[in-house]
Amino acid sequence: MTALTIKNGQALIAGTLTNADIHLADGKIVDGASADAAVFDATGLLVLPGIVDIHGDAFERQLQPRPGINFPIDLAIADTERQLLANGITTAFHGVTLSWEPGLRSLETWGGLLDALEAHRATCDMRVHLRFEAFNLDALDTALADITAGRVHMLAFNDHTPSIMKRLDDDAKASKYSERGNMSLPEFRALAHRIAARGAEVPAARTRLAEAARAAGLPMASHDDYTIGEREEFRALGAAICEFPTSEDVARAARAAGEAVVMGAPNVVRGGSHIGWASAAKMAEAGVCSVLASDYYYPAMLRAAFILAGRGALSLPQAWALISENPARACKLDDRGVIAPGKLGDLVIVDATGKLRATIVAGRIGWLAAG
Repeated sequence: MTALTIKNGQALIAGTLTNADIHLADGKIVDGASADAAVFDATGLLVLPGIVDIHGDAFERQLQPRPGINFPIDLAIADTERQLLANGITTAFHGVTLSWEPGLRSLETWGGLLDALEAHRATCDMRVHLRFEAFNLDALDTALADITAGRVHMLAFNDHTPSIMKRLDDDAKASKYSERGNMSLPEFRALAHRIAARGAEVPAARTRLAEAARAAGLPMASHDDYTIGEREEFRALGAAICEFPTSEDVARAARAAGEAVVMGAPNVVRGGSHIGWASAAKMAEAGVCSVLASDYYYPAMLRAAFILAGRGALSLPQAWALISENPARACKLDDRGVIAPGKLGDLVIVDATGKLRATIVAGRIGWLAAG
């Protein structure tokens, strides 16, 4: 691979912004420059570790930009990668929901996505974050096989069925699900009732999933924990990541247990949760939220770090750790998230306002701003 030296920038090294040249060769950060290294002049710019997105499902908009309107998966994946790189994301865990719903989140789409990701010649490190819907019992064997085969890189325990059932009698709310699944509303209601009737089988299925994930060495997360008791149940299964807790009490309990707490970067950018839950900015400043994820909007991650630094409670290195070092650690990726010799050459170069100038993946320029 071509060697690259980034000169004259301020690099985030060991928690401090310092004037340093960064040398890359064979995809990694190295101690010294190669004689034939290309040079990137970063005068006046910041050199930061690449962004690690632990949970992003904005790719669904490339798959289905309007309800019931689908596009080829390979086209969606290629466009998604361009968006990731243009927003400084060098490692992306695609939050792929494997649901009992037909259409966008179906077993068929799941298989197609995994096949397309394996066939795609990626620059960005794109991984699969399996969001397994608890009542999707018919897909359990497929999920277990894909975990065992190494096609899954993170497991999250989802359970949106109870909330869907609460909305079934409201035509406007229920139609959101039926349209996404390309079904009539009566058909979707009938399907939902059949699925919900299998609740007694859910605990055993979760146990099997957790066993497979542990055997594969996967990080595991619980999703939308409502109570401390729920968090404790998932902790017992081996899920050490608390993803989008619904209250600060649950998040604090997870942090007290030494666990990662993930919240949405859009929450920070917008100034609050779009569904009225806890403020990610305030929880990050209090040390409760330890990881920010793109959730449904890729540009939010880089912007959120600079917003937090601008609020004054966190320095830029502290805010940047929420989108680089901390998610990498939570996902058991000890080869990235910091700038140090031997680590992957995943970097972003930005100006002092947070405007992205370049994204470097495995030592090579993956995206470069015009001009």
